[in-house]
Amino acid sequence: MDVFYTDPFVLPLPPTHSFPATKYARLRRRLVDEAIISAGWLRIPERATAEEIARAHDPGYYAQVVEGRLSEREVREIGLPWSPELVERSLRSVGATLAAARSVLSESPPLDGLRVAFNLAGGTHHAHRDRGAGYCVFNDTAVAARAMQAEGRCRKVVVIDCDVHQGDGTAAIFEGDPDVYTFSIHGAKNYPLRKTTSRLDVGLADGTGDEEYLAALEPALATAIEESEAEMAFYLAGSDPYEGDRLGRMKLTKAGLAARDRMVFEACRDAGLPAAVAMAGGYARDVEDTTTIQAETVRIAASMVRASPGGR
Repeated sequence: MDVFYTDPFVLPLPPTHSFPATKYARLRRRLVDEAIISAGWLRIPERATAEEIARAHDPGYYAQVVEGRLSEREVREIGLPWSPELVERSLRSVGATLAAARSVLSESPPLDGLRVAFNLAGGTHHAHRDRGAGYCVFNDTAVAARAMQAEGRCRKVVVIDCDVHQGDGTAAIFEGDPDVYTFSIHGAKNYPLRKTTSRLDVGLADGTGDEEYLAALEPALATAIEESEAEMAFYLAGSDPYEGDRLGRMKLTKAGLAARDRMVFEACRDAGLPAAVAMAGGYARDVEDTTTIQAETVRIAASMVRASPGGR
């Protein structure tokens, strides 16, 4: 199981900035320190190329980002100050999802096993074709899905987006595309205020807890996998439905989120879908809660891989 990380490419932020950039390095260290993964599984990805980005984004927007020509309004929409380090970090993060997708599609299918690879960041699903938003510069899922199609690795893809915020950018990029099925389960009244229509949207009320969430996810997940006829899945495993998340407004417990992850991984395994996973959002009041939830996501997948015939 390959695990791609980008935390050496530090995102410089003002001390008072609300984005919890330290969560990435904390997660990687925890995975190794607790022997959730082998250190040999860890990989630093290459940066995504201009050609790869242009399959999902307007070339003019790409040029504005890399050349530092975004307007003040556009920077405010993204929510992260522009810097050369932001560009490098963003391209590496997209590269991590690209690498994870290539990894799972290059593996020989195990007998009754899970094929999975991780980007310990990513899930930047608010980035639209011609603009960024909500801490998202480029849409890693969209870039990776288009790359897998262009490289002939697969044609039909399902996006399973369990971040608490709707994947509006992903839905917009793939609107009208019969080969990419976008499924988002999210807070109905949470960001973004104006939703984009996914192939399947499940909007849940503020305060939704474990039981109601899982009861809504199970049939929707089955529908998405069946209707998509997909050859691979992208799973956005946001930890932000957690009851202690500053931006989540839901009431899922850590146990509930673990049950969610297990449900998704089992569904992918049973359908024979290789899965590229991005960690997506996580803004717990205590960053260690975010790290704990995300580490458990990886732990569940790793245990399923090790249990597979030939798993490692």
